[in-house]
This record gives sequence, structure tokens and C-alpha cells, in this order.
Amino acid sequence: MITRIGLYGAGDIADLHAAGVQGCDGADLVGLFDIDKKRSQEKSIQYNCKSYDSAESMLSDPAIDAVFVLTPLEEHCECAVSALRSGKHVLLEKPVGSTINEIEEIKAAAKESGKLCVPVHNYLYEDSVIRTRELLDSGKLGDLVAIYVFYNIHHPEEVAQRYPGVIRQILTHHAYITCFLGGKPRKAMAMASTINDGTVAKENLAMAILELEGGALAHLQASFAADDHADDNWTFKIKLIGTAGSTRFSHADWVQNQKAVVHSHTYSAYHYSILNTVRYFIEECIERDRAPLSSLEDAITAQKIIEVIESSVREGKAVDL
Repeated sequence: MITRIGLYGAGDIADLHAAGVQGCDGADLVGLFDIDKKRSQEKSIQYNCKSYDSAESMLSDPAIDAVFVLTPLEEHCECAVSALRSGKHVLLEKPVGSTINEIEEIKAAAKESGKLCVPVHNYLYEDSVIRTRELLDSGKLGDLVAIYVFYNIHHPEEVAQRYPGVIRQILTHHAYITCFLGGKPRKAMAMASTINDGTVAKENLAMAILELEGGALAHLQASFAADDHADDNWTFKIKLIGTAGSTRFSHADWVQNQKAVVHSHTYSAYHYSILNTVRYFIEECIERDRAPLSSLEDAITAQKIIEVIESSVREGKAVDL
């Protein structure tokens, strides 16, 4: 069985998704569409696939079985719903939607179409994160005490302005990771700030403390304001502490000496999380009818956490979920 893929959007993240498709024996990258026709043509040459003239022509093509929605956040709902109603499976980049209502609309479209819609909650497909969940479930880490998820990668203003602030762009990752490892939180307390040259108004620094249902605490932090190059850096780190043991995952587990979008080097451990997500979606969800590690219902929970964090920032107090 060959699953034929179309990419809806051809920005920076499309490179990793294309590599993931090309790394699957059971997948073929048929084509892509991007509203920037020059970029669409360039990427189609790079990926050796077709460039569609319109989204409609790609979605109506019977040669496409599944669509990866890689557009900006504000377009996710419309693009995903259109793809599902066109009879395509969908792999949907995070954040899944701008609001809970949007995610509910996508969920309803998936149910109506009978097609899969899987969020790109990519860190859950990292071997070390899966191992952490297994260690927790087996009792080898004892009772959960604390989860730490830190992100410190400087994004120049011209890069940062492409994204929502770090709460939605980065803490969404932290939210679904926390739920996967520690369960749903009961309340959150958060603060945010903007430390840049003044040209981008969105927050580029945020911290939140979550109280989890079992009594453990989670500390979530995200920053576009500065890099961390100190020893054992917090570029991106997941650390979990239990009463009987602890474990961690870091971007620094594999670093390559090649330039990336905002670095002089490449954190390839992150790249593998995307590749693993793509492979699981194609080889396990589509081909073997297995459930994804994270669902649209989990995306709704993550969005609730984000909205509570935003409320806490505005109100200056802890907010219940």
C-alpha cells in the first residue's frame, strides 16, 4: 500500500515533513500547494513533486490520499475542514486551531468524513518521551513530583513576527507534553513579557506553573528572547522527577554543525520528532488503523490550557481549568 501525500503550505516546516514522507517506504509525496507561487515552484523542484495551481486542484485530485496542513495558524481550521470534506486524511500542524470552537469544527468534519485528522504533537513520538511514559506507567519513577519543560531559542524579530507569541507557538507543545506525561492540570498561574527591539508586540517570554490532578507541579517556560548556550543548556528540555527516579530529553541530544533558520547549528533531535510523527501517521494510523498518540480531543485540552494561561497573564492570578 502506498499512501499518496499532498502538502498544504510550503514554509520552513514543510522541509521536515517532506523528508518524513520521503523516509517512508509506504508513502509518496505527490505534490504541494502554497499561496506563494514562487515558493511553491521552488519547493516542488526541491522535493521532486508537483506544484498545484490552487488548493482546490490539489484537494480534488484523486491521486492524493492524505494532506498535511502546514499553513499559518489562522488558516488551519478552513484548510483542514476543506481537506477532510474532500475525502483526505489530514495531518495537522500545531497549534491545531485558534479557538476551542475551531478544533471542535475540525473534529466534527473528521467524524462526518470518516477520515483521520491527527495533530502534529510531535514530541510525543520521540523515543525518550515514549520511554518516560512507560517508566511512569510501570512505577519505576515512583509517584510523579514535577515536570519541567523549557525552551530558549532566540528568534530575530523578522522570524518571530511570522508566529503567534510564544504562549501559543511554544507553550502548546509544553501543554500536550504535560498532559501526556502527567495528566490534566487543575489550575495555572502564568506571566509573560516582551524583550526585543520593539518592532514585534507579541510576547516572546512566558512562564507558567500548573497544578496537576495528582498533586504534582509542572513548570513550563518558553522564550524567543535569547539563546541558552551554557553547559547542559535549556535550549529545549523535558525533565521529569518522581519519588523513585528521574529522566529527561533535550534538543542537545543530537546537534549538527549546519546552519538552521535561527541557529548557526541544527538541533536534529527536533527534526527526528517530526520524522517520527509523519511515519507513525502513515505507517501506523493509516496503514494499520492504530490510534495516534495524541488526538483532536487532546488538542482541545491543550487549547484549554493555553487559554487559561492567557487568562492568568491578563488577570495576574491563578486560574482554574
